[in-house]
Amino acid sequence: MPDFTRETACGAAQVCGVDEAGRGPLAGPVVAAAVMFPDFTLSDARIHDSKKLSAKLRAELAAHIRSVAHVGIGISSAEEIDAINILQASLLAMKRAVEALPSAPEHALIDGNQRPALTIPCTTLVKGDAISMSVAAASIIAKVTRDDIMASLAARYPVYGFEKHSGYGTAAHLSALHTYGPCPEHRRSFAPVKTVLNRAA
Repeated sequence: MPDFTRETACGAAQVCGVDEAGRGPLAGPVVAAAVMFPDFTLSDARIHDSKKLSAKLRAELAAHIRSVAHVGIGISSAEEIDAINILQASLLAMKRAVEALPSAPEHALIDGNQRPALTIPCTTLVKGDAISMSVAAASIIAKVTRDDIMASLAARYPVYGFEKHSGYGTAAHLSALHTYGPCPEHRRSFAPVKTVLNRAA
């Protein structure tokens, strides 16, 4: 279960956890969140890797986290993903999330094995959302924020069902993609979208 062991090991008072959501989908942005708790005493066993939580619980926890911690959000658009690739766009979103915090952290715990271009010390944590409370909280905020964005895009582009699959390559999404072609929010560098574009060319 996530705890603050990694945070306290940094030897800094201001430590943020950073995670992203949306590397795999065929459409929409990649969204990162940075979460910095004012101290390392929060005890909430519900805060865990966002993928293991229901949408209802994620929303409840996101509101709770925002009430007790500093939160920063960073976004890289589908256009940026196509321009610089999904890895670099994810790292850019993480950098933007840390820079969006209301006060500057002294150390960042980054989910995964690659760090964004930050000027502060960083520690990468593989499966960080399962071991660090700050990273787990960031995973929840990132997921809820991105799902909200995709729900908004669903209203603009209703034929794709973004509100149901958040842009992931489900059978229904792929069927709509082949029927209607891509919208401006589709990632043209991703193989299924590229295949549709090549077919239409």
